[in-house]
Amino acid sequence: MATYYPELAARVLRQAQDLPELYGDFDFAATPERFTTDPAVTSALPPRRGDRRGYLDDRRLVELMRTALYLGDVPADRVAALSARHSVTDLVTLIRRVCREGAENVPGAPAELAALLEVMSDKPDWIDHDLIERGAARSRLITGLVAPFVTRGAFIATFTNSYAALPMTLTGALSGRRAAHRVNETNAFFAVTTLPGALERFGPGFEAAVMVRVMHSMVRYNALGRPAPGKERRRAWDASVYGLPIPQLDQLPAGMIGPYLVSLGALRLGRAFTDDERAMIEFYRYRCFLLGLPEELLPSDPAGIVDMFHARGATLREDFDDSCRALVTSTMDAYLRPTDRLFDRMADAVEKTYSKAAFCAAFCDFNPRAASRMGVDIGVRDAARIAATGPFIGGRLVAVALAGRVPRLREASGRYLTGRVRHRLEVYGVPEYTTDHREYAH
Repeated sequence: MATYYPELAARVLRQAQDLPELYGDFDFAATPERFTTDPAVTSALPPRRGDRRGYLDDRRLVELMRTALYLGDVPADRVAALSARHSVTDLVTLIRRVCREGAENVPGAPAELAALLEVMSDKPDWIDHDLIERGAARSRLITGLVAPFVTRGAFIATFTNSYAALPMTLTGALSGRRAAHRVNETNAFFAVTTLPGALERFGPGFEAAVMVRVMHSMVRYNALGRPAPGKERRRAWDASVYGLPIPQLDQLPAGMIGPYLVSLGALRLGRAFTDDERAMIEFYRYRCFLLGLPEELLPSDPAGIVDMFHARGATLREDFDDSCRALVTSTMDAYLRPTDRLFDRMADAVEKTYSKAAFCAAFCDFNPRAASRMGVDIGVRDAARIAATGPFIGGRLVAVALAGRVPRLREASGRYLTGRVRHRLEVYGVPEYTTDHREYAH
């Protein structure tokens, strides 16, 4: 029974009535294997990150984790269900057109798509919208100058747990040559949303958020709605083990990793967010709202953000299997550059080195042997690349950041960063935002 989050719990249960063909026979009262509050069971929260017992004793947070674990995305799920009568390519083309022209201007635009756009256009009052553009400008500093070197390492955070990684394993989206496409597609989303005005209703970031949201729902729809081969009456997805495919809870790490790192720094210094940090937090929260995350998962203070991350890890059963290792390896090995020229090969090697270092720091306590066991090998050549390029990468970051604080240089600094983000988008290519159930590894 919901004690602390009755409205969110009611929303979860209402999914069965709102979309019975997908959720009608889903048991929202069951506790899947992935969710655990047993202190004797190893969780995904490393001891160095926090006191797991303290989080397990927090009934409010535990209830939120358990509830959000079953929260899907009915408005986007309804759009994904259109793939039953439209080809994925045609549906993607239609969605893009409606995003750019408006549902009222596209003859035959599905009511389901119009409803999704209406939900996303309704700006919530729990976000300070006056800060979003300022927060986007601050985010362009990291997106343009730092993210290209570490995003791959942070991108695979989900793949370090077999329960959360299963949707990617199922779709095969990060195996073989498809890995580079999916990584660049994700990078493009985070980059385009930081451009000036990108998250406005007809901005490119808003459209990208619609596409990502629907793509997640397509994976969910195909996992829950399509039977396993030769088993017409049985779901391909084992909800008793994994819960709901891509629940809103599992979008938290990628969506709020920036605010989490900023929050850790603020807490270490014993202070609240600065004005610039506050703006950046609101930008991230609004972007997550566009992806379907509820207010309950998007706190605005440092302690609340850190607690949200740690509580998720504290209740997620630890497991790293061969599928996780394959996802990590294929993602790290993927070639992301647009050509095979010498410069692109050198840039790819440098980017991989920094991604390895980011992974080793984030998940292995700077232990190369631990990273190797998880599929990431970092060695002497990587150390040499960091030594050779670090002064330029770090120096450029500091110089541009300082220029942004000087009134006479602020405008030029902003133009430079916007140009760097646009350049990154050219490298990443045009995202397709598709998923094909026929290629799923059941």
